[in-house]
Amino acid sequence: MSSDKFGRYEIKSEIGRGGMATVILAYDPRFERDVAIKVLPREFMHDAQFRARFEREAKMIALLEHPAIVPVYDFGDEDGQPYIVMRYMSGGSLSERLHQGAMSIQEVIQIYNRLAPSLDVAHAKKIIHRDLKPGNILFDQYGNAFLSDFGIARLTEAGGATLTGGNILGTPAYMSPEQVQGDKEIDGRSDIYAMGVILYQLLTGNAPYQATTPARVMMMHILEPVPNILNVSPNLPGGVETVIAKAMAKEPDDRYQNMNDMASALAATVTEPVTPRPAAPVNTDATMVAPGKTEVKPLGKQPQKTVLTPRIEAKPAPKKSSLLPLVLVGLVVVALLAALGGGGFLFIQNSNNTRSSQTAAALALIAARPSDTLEPTNTVP
Repeated sequence: MSSDKFGRYEIKSEIGRGGMATVILAYDPRFERDVAIKVLPREFMHDAQFRARFEREAKMIALLEHPAIVPVYDFGDEDGQPYIVMRYMSGGSLSERLHQGAMSIQEVIQIYNRLAPSLDVAHAKKIIHRDLKPGNILFDQYGNAFLSDFGIARLTEAGGATLTGGNILGTPAYMSPEQVQGDKEIDGRSDIYAMGVILYQLLTGNAPYQATTPARVMMMHILEPVPNILNVSPNLPGGVETVIAKAMAKEPDDRYQNMNDMASALAATVTEPVTPRPAAPVNTDATMVAPGKTEVKPLGKQPQKTVLTPRIEAKPAPKKSSLLPLVLVGLVVVALLAALGGGGFLFIQNSNNTRSSQTAAALALIAARPSDTLEPTNTVP
C-alpha cells in the first residue's frame, strides 16, 4: 500500500487503529464517494487464524444485509493484505458521543429500537457479534445508528469447529460471564448482556464495572451484582433499573431472549402510567368559627361531646290587622273630643294624664317591637 493509494482508492487519512485492523478514510473515484477501508496490519499476516477471521467478516456482513448494519461495498486482497471496503460513517461513533457525557433516555431508546432488529437477524442466523461496545456503534450523517466490526464474531454451528478455538476474545468491560469463562455455548444472549452494559454506560457516562486491571473487570462480571443505576442517576424512570438487571443477569436463561424484547421493555419505561400520590385525608370535623377562618380538629377518633347550641326560632310577626283597630279608636276619640269642645278635652286630658302617658308608651313599644325575637330553644312562651 503506497502512501496515497490502496488499489484504486485514494487514501485521505487514518480513522482508527484497533487490535486487529486499521481503518482508513479513502476516496473511491469510480463511484465518487468516500469510503472506509479496514486493512489487516502486516504484523498479523503470519497468523493464518487472524487472516481467516478477517476474511470471514466480509462474508458474514454480506450475509447480514440489514439497514442497521454497516454495508460492505467491496472485498479483496492488495499486495498480500486483505481489506474490506465499507460505507463511510461520517457521524462518528457512540464512543465519541459519550465524551460529551451521559445521554438522555429518549436518545438511548431511539438507538436501541434501531439496533435491536439487526441483532435479532444476526442471532437468527447463529452469528454472534461478541464485541459489542460503543466504539462499534457508528452513525451516518443523518444520525442513524449502525452496527459494525463483526471481525471477532463467531459463526456457531452445531458440532462445527470455530476459528476462535479456546481463546477469550472481546473487550473486558462488555463481556458476559460465560464469555469471560470461555464457555463454548455462547449464543445471542451474550450480545444482549453487552447491550445491557452499554445501556448503563449511555445513561450514566460510565461502565457499571470498573477496576485497575482488565482481569479484575472480567472477574466482576462473574462475581459482582449488577449495580443499581438509580443510585447513580435517580432521575431516570424506575423501570430502567429492571431492564438493566434483566439484560445483565449472570445466567443467560434469566436475560431477555432477544433484543426486541429488551428494546420494547426499555421504551415502556417512559410510557408507564404514573401512580398519583394519595391525597391528604380531608378533616370532616372542621368547624367554622369565623368568616375566612377554619378551626381544624385533630384527625382520628375523638370522644363524643354534647354541645349545646342556641337554636334560632322565628316568631311570627304581629299581624298588621291587630294594630288597625287601635288606630281607628284613637281617631274616633279625637273626633269626639273635638266635637265636645275644648273643655271636655281638657277634662279628659287632666283626669287621665297618667293613664294616657302609659297607654302612649305601650303603643310605642308595640309599634317598635321587632317581628323576630331570638329565644333559647327551650323557652316556653
